[in-house]
Amino acid sequence: MFSFQTLISQRTIKPPLAPTAGSRLRQEDFAPRIAEHPSDLIVSKGEPATLNCKAEGRPAPTVEWYKDGERVETDRDSPRSQRMLLPSGSLFFLRIVHGRRSKPDDGSYVCVARNYLGRPAATTPLWSHNASLEVAREYLT
Repeated sequence: MFSFQTLISQRTIKPPLAPTAGSRLRQEDFAPRIAEHPSDLIVSKGEPATLNCKAEGRPAPTVEWYKDGERVETDRDSPRSQRMLLPSGSLFFLRIVHGRRSKPDDGSYVCVARNYLGRPAATTPLWSHNASLEVAREYLT
């Protein structure tokens, strides 16, 4: 299992977006926090799956997903991706990919939320808990 601290030590996460020229900090703006954390999943090969993540903040935070410390490529990065970043921040898999040599969807996932206010207080997480996605083994009956 990877923790966010492991992720930070392995990868540099981009700094939060700063206010654009002409914009200013508004009193009602607040740093992001994860309101809904993803849960562990066991899914059959070839089936769809969703890892939930909901972030709150003002302005609305952007959400990114990391798998085993690596940023997850979604349909926003590549139109051919089998992984979609939903407007809610959840990660949707069109179908779980799993082969004998390649297990690209098996792993430990974490979602990260950011806005220009950046890191919130220690009591309000900017990153989710780890969630594992496992492919169900096929058993002969």
